[in-house]
Amino acid sequence: MSPTENGGRLSLNQITVPAWSVQQAVEGCARHGIRHVGLWRERVAERGIAASARAARHAGVAVSSLCRGGFFPAATRAERRVRIEDNRRAIDEARALDTDTLVLVCGPAPDRDLEGARRMVEEAVAELAPYAAEGGVRLAIEPLHPMFAADRSVINTLAQATAIAEQFPPDRVGLIVDVYHVWWDPAVSAEIARAGPRIFGFHISDWIVPLPDVLMGRGMMGDGIIDLRRLQQSATAAGYAGPIEVEIFNRAINAMPGDEVLVLMKERYRTHVA
Repeated sequence: MSPTENGGRLSLNQITVPAWSVQQAVEGCARHGIRHVGLWRERVAERGIAASARAARHAGVAVSSLCRGGFFPAATRAERRVRIEDNRRAIDEARALDTDTLVLVCGPAPDRDLEGARRMVEEAVAELAPYAAEGGVRLAIEPLHPMFAADRSVINTLAQATAIAEQFPPDRVGLIVDVYHVWWDPAVSAEIARAGPRIFGFHISDWIVPLPDVLMGRGMMGDGIIDLRRLQQSATAAGYAGPIEVEIFNRAINAMPGDEVLVLMKERYRTHVA
């Protein structure tokens, strides 16, 4: 049985069960045979970095990524420096958690200058990449759907993310393929192939029609219209063999008992992805 068939690549992104602490998340993964977990900085801070790392090790669950760094653009040089320093701390946290992947949600423009904001993102990544490499941490730019350009990220396509990543060695800066954000792109298959070894993570959920909420409306796999298996196969063909994180922002799903969510997501992963 291959790792894909037995769910060995499946990862729980902690935001899918937001009521769970780090301890609860890693223990839940262990109960359900899920080998990976994607953690969020806020929840790690509640538990403490060292304690979070110990909890994951003791549960036998690897940390697939840490979310999130980024939010680089700012109106003043001083504020941009504050954000760079926060990202340095995020890199240190990823290293302490024994994950090699820090997810970057790059942030919106502080004014209407989208191109200026994108230059700020490039400059920040260029400054942080050597520091991350020293700690064995990869910077993973996550392009967000264009509907988030105003408030969350000015990096909105795989092409934009890859264009930044290509300025650096492929083991230092890459990207996250999150199906919720990229499924609509006519160039998605070609851009996944282009990214190749720069794909540092693959996130899954589904796009519900009609979309119930911009941020909190992601569906469980199979409840929407994304061709999840095709996108997963494209990423695998491009060389990505790492964890596949289930990342769902949805009030109804997030309110379910955590163990029920894990049972459901395993079933849907087998049916619609693997």
